[in-house]
Amino acid sequence: MEYVGIAIMLLAFEFVYLQIARRLKIVDLPHHQSSHKGWVIRGGGIIFYAAFLLWSISHGFKWGGGLLGLTILAGVSFLDDVRGVSPTIRLICQFVAVLVMINYSGLLNNLYHVILILAIACVGAVNIYNFMDGINGMIGGYSLVVSLALLYVNKYMVHFAPESLLVYVTMSVVVFCFFNFRRRAKCFAGDVGSLSMGFIMVYFVLVVALRGHSMSWMAMLIVYLVDGGMTLFHRVLLRENLMKPHKKHAYQIMANELKMPHLVVSGIYMGLQAVCCVWYFAYPGYLTLFLETGILVTMYLVFMKRYYYLHEKR
Repeated sequence: MEYVGIAIMLLAFEFVYLQIARRLKIVDLPHHQSSHKGWVIRGGGIIFYAAFLLWSISHGFKWGGGLLGLTILAGVSFLDDVRGVSPTIRLICQFVAVLVMINYSGLLNNLYHVILILAIACVGAVNIYNFMDGINGMIGGYSLVVSLALLYVNKYMVHFAPESLLVYVTMSVVVFCFFNFRRRAKCFAGDVGSLSMGFIMVYFVLVVALRGHSMSWMAMLIVYLVDGGMTLFHRVLLRENLMKPHKKHAYQIMANELKMPHLVVSGIYMGLQAVCCVWYFAYPGYLTLFLETGILVTMYLVFMKRYYYLHEKR
């Protein structure tokens, strides 16, 4: 019954936020880099932060370091959604949030000798999560797959977090999907949503890696990491300004150049990550991670060789 009540509260919270955002005109307007038409309410992903906060309040502020880091990140991201924040300030706040998270999670005691590399990697992974939020259903559907996978890991493989926290986060994703996983979305996650969810997922995977004594648990996010990492590398080769928006991700070419329905594209990413998770559950370890990475990189390269020219024609 507790979870039913929480689900109702989260649904009510999202509905109220949408009404307030509509009145305050917190909306995404289409531009030349957009994959949508017409204005859509921005910042609906604030529900991810709300779920983590709600769990913290009802459980004595356990995992307080995670909440503090998430609050810093969500705060500056929401401000950026509403009025804009300079990239430098955003990046500084992201590093502060990640360092707070690492410090309070116990990772600092175990990995202090690689703290700078770890912080850079975490900030990069969180931003990749943000970059991958560009079409309906993508961040919600993908995060649902990952959160359900982490629930399985927590119950049957490596206990790394209170189950109730994972359930709260999963329910927030389901509620968000109700408004976003549709042909015409009622809201977008916004930076507050995509960066917050990226932070939460990276946080969870890092703790799993610490408890499971293996960084191979990155397999839980491998589809996003490969697409985001390869696209970033591609842009470096093209000598582009990495701070400027673009439409070079594989999912963007599917949606924009190939005209595939957004939910179909999101479903492809969900399916790929689900397969990778199940494969890792059956054969955990670095070999599986390397094989998954190799296959996904190959798929990315083949896809780009076949269809990237369509993007260049635009």
